[in-house]
Parts: sequence; structure tokens; C-alpha cells
Amino acid sequence: MATTTKKNAKNRQVQFEYNIDGASSVFLLGDFNDWNQKKHEMKKNDDGIYRKTLMLSPGTYEYKFLVDGQWENDPLKELGPMNCFRTMNNVIHVS
Repeated sequence: MATTTKKNAKNRQVQFEYNIDGASSVFLLGDFNDWNQKKHEMKKNDDGIYRKTLMLSPGTYEYKFLVDGQWENDPLKELGPMNCFRTMNNVIHVS
């Protein structure tokens, strides 16, 4: 669940990246988009890395990637507590 540290705080630009070879689709899902499986499709750049930039309010958010229909964690970011599916989500802190 996302928490906001300041009422009416300015949104911050946050870039998410996922590096995987051979994927046909990568989506970014989290509590910032109600885990919507179609809302934030990531685009593969010329360097082969999938990227998505979001504007987020200060707070703490949980997220994961959906890669070709399979849930994947961000190997470069912090893991949070176990979720209701008995797996881990990643956590990002936006200040």
C-alpha cells in the first residue's frame, strides 16, 4: 500500500528499468496503478532495456514486473514483506 508523507506534496519522476533478453512484453504493476495489468506497458529502448517513467507522490510503493505473463521481481531493488500470494514484492521509497 502506498503512503503519502506530505499532503499535496509534489510528484516526483521515477524511472523503472528491467533488463531481460527475449521478452515480448513487460508491464509495470504496483499499488500506484492498482496492479492494473494493462496500464503501464514498458518500452524496450535501443539499448535493450525496458523502461517506464512515472510521476509518483512521495511515499512507499510495492511493485512487480509482469514479463510475458509471468510475475518477476526487480533484482536491483529492495524486497518488501510477503504478499497475500506468499511471494515478495519490490518496494520503492519516493521522497
